[in-house]
Amino acid sequence: MPMPDSPHPAPDLAEVLAALPIALLLIDPDNRIVRANAECELLLNRSERSMIGRPLQAALALPDEAEGQAGRGFAAFDAVVDTRGNGRIRVDLAQVELADHPGWRVITLQNAATSRRLGHSADRAAATRSAVGAAAMLAHEIKNPLSSIRGAAQLIADGAAADELTRLMIDEVDRIAMLIDRMEDFTDTRPLILEPLNIYPLLAHARSVALAGFARGVTIEERFDPSLPPALANRDALLQVLVNLLKNAAEVLGPRGERRIVLATSYRHGMAVSPGAGRPRLPLPIEICVMDSGPGAPDDIAEHLFDPFVSSRPEGKGLGLALVDKLVRDMGGIVQYSREGIPHMTVFRILLPRATA
Repeated sequence: MPMPDSPHPAPDLAEVLAALPIALLLIDPDNRIVRANAECELLLNRSERSMIGRPLQAALALPDEAEGQAGRGFAAFDAVVDTRGNGRIRVDLAQVELADHPGWRVITLQNAATSRRLGHSADRAAATRSAVGAAAMLAHEIKNPLSSIRGAAQLIADGAAADELTRLMIDEVDRIAMLIDRMEDFTDTRPLILEPLNIYPLLAHARSVALAGFARGVTIEERFDPSLPPALANRDALLQVLVNLLKNAAEVLGPRGERRIVLATSYRHGMAVSPGAGRPRLPLPIEICVMDSGPGAPDDIAEHLFDPFVSSRPEGKGLGLALVDKLVRDMGGIVQYSREGIPHMTVFRILLPRATA
């Protein structure tokens, strides 16, 4: 502890709580939320201001085993809990009673996917999954066109008419080149040029592109906050992200049943992330959501949707969402996947920084 005349005063408790890398909630004897740190805001997709004074159940539904544990601690590992702002999440949860303050308790939450670091096994599993997916995708997407090209060349050598076969060969070579071009998008490490952007013309353009092509016949609703300030983003990158997410949504809807996509925007007070160790947290108040009425991702790959070469569709290449994640991170933001609402909808949530005046 520094001496009273130290030039380095100790941080106060509020600063310590804000810097914790684990989500934390302080609950009073009436089961109401008194404090929520920044990590908790990010995990629950709610600002502290919107949670303070509200019942705990308004933000988080604890596992049934936590009930009846008054006066005792409780812990649950790899538990699935329901939130009111971020759908169902898998977390390591602990509840601790404050000994000198009867009825008061602290609840901590840590994303179970990021807490499994024994020997970096989770990282290795994700890398292995990506490598296996890459091998399968390349085998399918390159071997088949090469087989067609070889067959066409053999027919030409045997004296068959060349015009149609030559056109087939060109088309197949172009298909391979297009795939390689998409993979090269991940090798571009040049920083994006960010500028203040009014996101609504981009949303309108992306919606028009979708309705004119891959989302023809799909209802695309708009739920916009008209007072949203400019975002700090890159125009081309954000447009590509929006089109990719709309295309992904349209493809999972299928030809029958309710075919609905919702584009929504809002301003999220208190949303922030840490861009790196020792760097101040960066506010990310600009929220864009692309929601669809489809079935969502299978549970076994939901936590890996943004890994390259991971796809929930048999014909998928697993590059679209990985590129979305890269582009959003390059703009200083984050993208999240969740299942929310009643009935459940699939939600891809983009959070971006606000442009300074």
